[in-house]
Order: sequence, then C-alpha cells, then structure tokens
Amino acid sequence: MDDPKTLVSTDWLAAHLKDPDLRILDGTMFMAAEGRSGRAEYEAAHIPGARFFDIDDISDARSELPHMAPPVEKFMSKLRAMGVGDGHQVVVYDAKGLFSAARVWWLFRLMGQDNIAVLDGGFPKWQAEGRAIEDMPPIIRDRHMTVRRQNQMVKDVTQVAAAAKLGDYEILDARSAARFRGEAPEPRAGLRAGHIPGSKNVPYTDLLNADMTMKDADALRAVFAATGMDMTKPVITSCGSGVTAAIINLALERIGKTDHALYDGSWTEWGAFPTLPVATGEV
Repeated sequence: MDDPKTLVSTDWLAAHLKDPDLRILDGTMFMAAEGRSGRAEYEAAHIPGARFFDIDDISDARSELPHMAPPVEKFMSKLRAMGVGDGHQVVVYDAKGLFSAARVWWLFRLMGQDNIAVLDGGFPKWQAEGRAIEDMPPIIRDRHMTVRRQNQMVKDVTQVAAAAKLGDYEILDARSAARFRGEAPEPRAGLRAGHIPGSKNVPYTDLLNADMTMKDADALRAVFAATGMDMTKPVITSCGSGVTAAIINLALERIGKTDHALYDGSWTEWGAFPTLPVATGEV
C-alpha cells in the first residue's frame, strides 16, 4: 500500500533511493526528558542522502509555544537551504519508527506540498533490515520551493474553543489515556490535567503496530470507530505540543478522510489557559 503522498515502505524507498528527484529527510525529535539529540544521532548515522529537518528550528520563533508552524518565508528559505524544492518527492523518517516524522509530513501539507511520504517503521526498521546507512552530509543543490499555505489544515485556540462549544468538529486527542483522563501529570510544568471538553481519545500508539509501523486501513477504521466519533464531521487533532497529533492526521489521510486539521498549540496552550474549560475522566 505504498503511497508517495502518505506512507511508503522501506522496500519502496530502497527501490527509489537513487532517483534524482528524491529527497530524504530525517525528522527525528526527542522530548527533553529522553536526553537524546536528533541531530547528533543523524550525524552519527542516517539513510544515504538524508538531510536533517530540525522541527524546533524550522518553527515560529516569535511564539512562546514549542515548535509552532513557521511563517511561510522561513519554511521556504530553510528548505531551499537544504536543497529541497519544487518537483521533489520527499520521504521523511524518524529514529523512533513513526513519531515526529508525521509532524514534518503535516508541515509540508500545510505549506501546500503534497509530494511527501512518511517512511513506515522509520530508521529502526531500515536498520533492522540491514540496509545502507552513512554518516556523511549530502551535497546540497539549491532548488526553489513554491509554498501555498493551506490555512484549513491548522486551527488556533479560538477556533478550537468554538468547535468544542458548537460540536461541529470531532476533536481527537493523541495523548495517552491516563493524560487524557487527567490521571497522569503533564510533562510540562504549569499545565492543568484533563482534556478539551467534547474531545475523544485516540492514543497515537493505538494507530501503530508493535514494530512502530502504521496499522492497515481496516485496523485504522476500527480504532476510529471504537471512539464513537462521527466520521461525517471534520476533525481537529490535538496532543501535548502538536507532534503526535499529526500521526492521527496521517492515519485519517490513509483511510481517505481528508477534512482534518491540527490544533498547533495543543494541550501546551489549552492546559495553560485558566479561562478555558477542562474535562476529566472518560468521555
């Protein structure tokens, strides 16, 4: 089920590795508590030809919230400096299997670039299969990128608050069940525990197999159906800081549901606003 606009297998990437218009991105990002550096691990070993996509660097530096979507001009200039532009087929992976790569996929889609796929199973699967790796930086050739921001793919706190009140969207939260119910503390200090009223919990791990590949379409549909969500409504995804929410967006796209957006501020923003309502327990 390889699809160069959503998800491709390691076999697909290996077969296309030498394509002149293929660009590979390592979109690895670790949470602070993990004590690991995505860039350092990229420099030690990566898929041949891969460039490092720094999610925290390619973000909106004006915002106090972590790794918010960057302005169009910044995205264009950063990608051009990486030699990624119009006419390229992009494949993005991460060091966890399928985690932060989905955020990079969503950012490209937000910027109107749809020739991008996530590598299913990521770097762990690639390495486990004994495929080629290197530690050399790629040769960069400048390529212009045309960006047309798709504003419908992102929501701010005002839009999400309205959606929660009106119930005209399904709001899906990718955090763990314990965090969603408000039973586990938030990793960021100062945030209340719980979830957006009316939202439903789809822990991102429920969308993945044990080897961190994405479940097939029928299994994904079953996960969404189990929440009781109305699939006729558009979807807003959320999580802790807008990273794992994108795994839900990718899964929705895989089953043919295209009317989805991501709440970029996610719980880091909502949980810090004392005037916004918070629900706890089960839906």
